[in-house]
Amino acid sequence: MALFSLAFSAGCSKPESEGGASANKPEATAAKGAETKGPEKKKDKITIGFSMDTLKEERWQRDRDLFKAKAETLGAQVLVQSANGDDALQNSQAENLLTQGVDVLVVVPHNAKTTATIVESAHKQGVPVIAYDRLILDSDVDLYVSFDNVKVGELQAEALVKKFPKGNYILIGGSPTDNNAKLFREGQMNILKPLIDKGDVKTVADQWAKDWQPVEGLKITENALTKNNNNVTAVVASNDGLAGAAVQALGEQKLAGKVGVSGQDAELAACQRIAAGTQSMTVYKPLKLLAEKAAELAVKLAKKEPVGEKTQTVNNGKKDVQSVLITPVAVDKDNLASTVIADGFHKVEDVYKDLPKDQWPAK
Repeated sequence: MALFSLAFSAGCSKPESEGGASANKPEATAAKGAETKGPEKKKDKITIGFSMDTLKEERWQRDRDLFKAKAETLGAQVLVQSANGDDALQNSQAENLLTQGVDVLVVVPHNAKTTATIVESAHKQGVPVIAYDRLILDSDVDLYVSFDNVKVGELQAEALVKKFPKGNYILIGGSPTDNNAKLFREGQMNILKPLIDKGDVKTVADQWAKDWQPVEGLKITENALTKNNNNVTAVVASNDGLAGAAVQALGEQKLAGKVGVSGQDAELAACQRIAAGTQSMTVYKPLKLLAEKAAELAVKLAKKEPVGEKTQTVNNGKKDVQSVLITPVAVDKDNLASTVIADGFHKVEDVYKDLPKDQWPAK
């Protein structure tokens, strides 16, 4: 059975720069052998602007590197800018990329609503825009390339209720400005609400973590444990950073490994926690598929060629946006080796480095 497939059901790090003067300097990458002078592009070379919310998480660094590598093989160069979670800076950087004369703009929005102005500015200059991983709301964005984010939330909740069908649940959502965070919650509630209605599951905390900050997840978990005298069964953490914070809080109460914890992104630290038994699962989103598909589509849009993909549509509040959505994969202790390790996403010696060799998966 293939590990990944395109989904057609409707459903939906260390920073490269830390602000200041360097934050507005685009990183230019040209194909091998090509001469590149700063951010300038050759007239015969497609230039893609990649406006990223952040590069603080390991996940986004992978997206950047995979996207750039694929674009280069297609003869394009990529100018990357990271806004470090700053709305105004991201808008300013996008304007800077447009000034550089990019042929297409790919945007990972920090704020799903305010980045609509980026789309408007790009279209005034005849530049198409792709929303990468996160949808840009209330805009005329040309294309949306992402994962089935409602399915991500469903996978998170399904894994927990399978092991913990009853009890007190903590829900830790992502950034309230990130549309994906809301889609994850939609998926989680598709699974949890029937159990809540039956009285099998009780939500003892339900909060959002500003900018996906782990410190927010730590506070939410600590407060919920205190208010409920440590009587907590599972934590639906919407990504691995928040999951790590929840595991830290649980560990302080000697509950790590006893309370279910979900995650997302298959970060190395999360996979290590899964191997050790302190995190129940993560959602592996094959970034190579996402990044390479986005790069291919960006080049097609730059050339004014048809997308040539079977697509679905996702409504962003203004229109039904043509979308390509990739299916995510649930990962737990039983399939770590056959998913993220087999796929080369992580090495077995890195995932299991803190465990005795007799607990490593058989090769």
